[in-house]
Amino acid sequence: MNDPLSEIIALLQPRTVFSKTISGAGRWGVRYSNFGQPSFCAVIEGSCLLAVDGHPTLTLEAGDFVLLPATPGFTMSGFEPVTPERIDPKVTPAPTGEVRHGTRGGKPDVRLLGGYFVFDSPDAGVLVSLLPAVVHVRGVERLTVLVRLVGEESSGLRPGRDLVLGRLVEVLLIEALRTTSGEDAPPGLLRGLADARLAPAMKQMHGQVARSWTMAQLAKKAALSRSAFFKRFTRTVGLPPMEYLLAWRMVVAKDLLRRHDIGLTEVAERVGYSSASTFSAAFNRHVGQPPSRYARES
Repeated sequence: MNDPLSEIIALLQPRTVFSKTISGAGRWGVRYSNFGQPSFCAVIEGSCLLAVDGHPTLTLEAGDFVLLPATPGFTMSGFEPVTPERIDPKVTPAPTGEVRHGTRGGKPDVRLLGGYFVFDSPDAGVLVSLLPAVVHVRGVERLTVLVRLVGEESSGLRPGRDLVLGRLVEVLLIEALRTTSGEDAPPGLLRGLADARLAPAMKQMHGQVARSWTMAQLAKKAALSRSAFFKRFTRTVGLPPMEYLLAWRMVVAKDLLRRHDIGLTEVAERVGYSSASTFSAAFNRHVGQPPSRYARES
């Protein structure tokens, strides 16, 4: 049976763009405007504050890892009050060496390895909406090691660099997200997979996307009544079950259409539609254009 988390990471098609070392000392603070692309950092030594828009302020300590799948605006600073320096990551040139904030020279109060990457998938928005907005992991050495490897690989020009970076970022994402999964996770895929009743149904939806699922069948997989399953799924995942299934089918269909070597009838069958015409009508309603046009433009 397919693993939903691995499927989503593979479809996101992450690739690393940039990584850097960041340090701060004394009175310092930076305010980054909304970026939209995923970013990450690992605290190597020391501590600092991180305030992501719409979320409680976090105190980051050595060994912490943070992932922002869509990177809204945020402020990072030391512990002394300060007016943060404003930075627009979309226009600010990428630095070539270590970025230092606050007091120059001497031992920093905090040092981090950070960076950002992009999702090549045109469905990144749909998939990212299933993930937590802020992933904060404490004390997982593997994540720090992975970030360090990303930094070393991105700064070199060794053969196979892009392939290695792509694989490292995939592992980094999976490791961070599966460490975050649990009942305390916000509504979305991770919280759904952590629910012992919902997880079997979600895995079936992903593993047998072509099956003509009914609410009764999915509820049975979860050992719940239809009404209890609907309420629990919607509350936990953030979407009603059949709406989630439709969205996932369209994501899979788009991925198949972009390959250009699969006919429309086969794509329809693979995502649970009895005919190409029925699939085309559903695709047009959901995506806003016929699948044939989408395939050409992709």
